[in-house]
Amino acid sequence: MDYLRRLQLERPVLFWVVTLVAFLIGFQLLLFVAGLLLGPFGVPSWAAVILVVGVLVVIARRQQR
Repeated sequence: MDYLRRLQLERPVLFWVVTLVAFLIGFQLLLFVAGLLLGPFGVPSWAAVILVVGVLVVIARRQQR
C-alpha cells in the first residue's frame, strides 16, 4: 500500500491510468465469471451485467452502514 501511495504522489497520471485499467479488467473478469455461471441456465446475455451491477450495489450499500 505504501508503494501505491508513493506512486499517487509522485506520478498521479500513471496512478490513475493503472487504477482505471485495473477496474476495467476486474469488471470484465466479473462479467466473464457471471456469464460462465449463468450460461447453462439459458438466460439472456445482459443478465450477467445486471447480476454483477446488482451485487456491486449490495456490497456498496452494506459498506455505507
